[in-house]
Amino acid sequence: VQLQASGGGLVQAGGSLRLSCVSSGRTFSNNGVGWFRQVPGKEREFVSSISWNGGSTSYADSVKGRFTISRDRVKNTVYLQMNSLQPEDTAVYYCASARSSTASVAPSSYRYWGQGTLVTVSS
Repeated sequence: VQLQASGGGLVQAGGSLRLSCVSSGRTFSNNGVGWFRQVPGKEREFVSSISWNGGSTSYADSVKGRFTISRDRVKNTVYLQMNSLQPEDTAVYYCASARSSTASVAPSSYRYWGQGTLVTVSS
Protein backbone atom coordinates (compact mmCIF):
# COMPACT_ATOMS: atom_id res chain seq x y z
CA VAL A 1 0.00 0.00 0.00
CA GLN A 2 1.30 3.42 -0.91
CA LEU A 3 -0.38 6.53 0.41
CA GLN A 4 -0.13 9.87 -1.32
CA ALA A 5 -1.06 12.97 0.65
CA SER A 6 -1.65 16.22 -1.17
CA GLY A 7 -3.38 19.56 -0.86
CA GLY A 8 -1.01 21.37 1.43
CA GLY A 9 0.15 24.89 0.80
CA LEU A 10 0.43 28.40 2.13
CA VAL A 11 -2.71 30.05 3.45
CA GLN A 12 -3.49 33.06 5.58
CA ALA A 13 -4.95 32.69 9.05
CA GLY A 14 -8.66 32.10 8.83
CA GLY A 15 -8.35 30.39 5.48
CA SER A 16 -9.11 26.85 4.41
CA LEU A 17 -7.39 23.91 2.79
CA ARG A 18 -8.52 20.43 1.88
CA LEU A 19 -6.02 17.63 2.15
CA SER A 20 -6.43 14.40 0.22
CA CYS A 21 -4.96 10.98 0.85
CA VAL A 22 -5.08 8.45 -1.96
CA SER A 23 -4.11 4.84 -1.68
CA SER A 24 -2.39 3.11 -4.56
CA GLY A 25 -1.71 -0.54 -4.87
CA ARG A 26 -3.80 -2.32 -2.31
CA THR A 27 -6.89 -0.39 -1.37
CA PHE A 28 -7.38 0.89 2.15
CA SER A 29 -11.16 0.93 1.85
CA ASN A 30 -11.49 -1.64 4.64
CA ASN A 31 -9.10 0.13 6.98
CA GLY A 32 -9.35 3.02 9.32
CA VAL A 33 -7.37 6.07 8.24
CA GLY A 34 -5.81 8.80 10.31
CA TRP A 35 -4.25 12.19 9.84
CA PHE A 36 -1.29 13.25 11.93
CA ARG A 37 0.90 16.32 11.87
CA GLN A 38 4.41 17.11 12.91
CA VAL A 39 6.55 20.19 13.34
CA PRO A 40 10.35 20.03 13.58
CA GLY A 41 11.53 19.08 17.02
CA LYS A 42 8.16 17.80 18.18
CA GLU A 43 6.50 14.42 18.20
CA ARG A 44 3.97 13.44 15.61
CA GLU A 45 0.54 14.58 16.77
CA PHE A 46 -2.82 12.96 16.15
CA VAL A 47 -5.24 15.17 14.23
CA SER A 48 -8.18 13.08 13.12
CA SER A 49 -9.26 9.58 12.19
CA ILE A 50 -12.07 7.81 10.43
CA SER A 51 -13.25 4.21 10.49
CA TRP A 52 -13.44 2.03 7.41
CA ASN A 53 -17.01 2.99 6.54
CA GLY A 54 -16.91 6.54 7.81
CA GLY A 55 -19.26 5.70 10.62
CA SER A 56 -16.87 6.76 13.33
CA THR A 57 -14.64 9.81 13.39
CA SER A 58 -12.36 11.32 15.97
CA TYR A 59 -10.63 14.67 16.33
CA ALA A 60 -7.95 16.21 18.47
CA ASP A 61 -9.35 18.88 20.76
CA SER A 62 -7.22 21.48 19.03
CA VAL A 63 -8.99 20.98 15.69
CA LYS A 64 -12.47 19.98 16.79
CA GLY A 65 -15.08 22.16 15.14
CA ARG A 66 -12.64 23.39 12.49
CA PHE A 67 -11.51 20.22 10.69
CA THR A 68 -13.68 17.57 9.10
CA ILE A 69 -12.51 14.16 7.98
CA SER A 70 -14.38 12.18 5.34
CA ARG A 71 -13.76 9.39 2.88
CA ASP A 72 -14.89 8.26 -0.52
CA ARG A 73 -14.46 4.51 -0.68
CA VAL A 74 -15.17 4.40 -4.41
CA LYS A 75 -12.36 6.88 -5.08
CA ASN A 76 -10.19 5.27 -2.41
CA THR A 77 -9.56 8.70 -0.95
CA VAL A 78 -9.72 10.24 2.49
CA TYR A 79 -10.10 13.98 2.90
CA LEU A 80 -9.32 16.43 5.66
CA GLN A 81 -11.18 19.70 5.28
CA MET A 82 -9.44 22.34 7.35
CA ASN A 83 -11.24 25.59 8.06
CA SER A 84 -10.37 28.59 10.20
CA LEU A 85 -6.72 27.71 9.98
CA GLN A 86 -4.38 29.26 12.52
CA PRO A 87 -0.59 29.66 12.55
CA GLU A 88 -0.35 26.87 15.12
CA ASP A 89 -1.77 24.49 12.52
CA THR A 90 1.45 24.88 10.53
CA ALA A 91 3.01 21.44 10.16
CA VAL A 92 3.67 18.57 7.83
CA TYR A 93 0.49 16.54 7.64
CA TYR A 94 0.64 12.79 7.19
CA CYS A 95 -2.08 10.30 6.41
CA ALA A 96 -1.84 6.73 7.56
CA SER A 97 -3.70 3.49 7.09
CA ALA A 98 -4.65 1.67 10.25
CA ARG A 99 -3.97 -1.99 10.91
CA SER A 100 -7.68 -2.57 11.44
CA SER A 101 -11.05 -1.30 10.29
CA THR A 102 -11.13 1.19 13.11
CA ALA A 103 -8.63 3.91 13.88
CA SER A 104 -7.11 5.36 17.00
CA VAL A 105 -4.92 8.20 18.19
CA ALA A 106 -1.84 6.02 18.58
CA PRO A 107 0.66 6.13 15.72
CA SER A 108 1.60 2.55 16.49
CA SER A 109 -1.83 1.39 15.37
CA TYR A 110 -1.11 2.48 11.81
CA ARG A 111 0.75 0.33 9.34
CA TYR A 112 1.27 2.46 6.24
CA TRP A 113 2.17 6.14 6.09
CA GLY A 114 2.14 8.71 3.34
CA GLN A 115 5.02 11.05 2.62
CA GLY A 116 3.41 14.13 4.13
CA THR A 117 2.21 17.44 2.78
CA LEU A 118 3.26 20.80 4.20
CA VAL A 119 0.67 23.22 5.50
CA THR A 120 1.84 26.72 6.32
CA VAL A 121 -0.51 29.24 7.88
CA SER A 122 0.64 32.83 7.96
CA SER A 123 -0.59 35.33 10.52
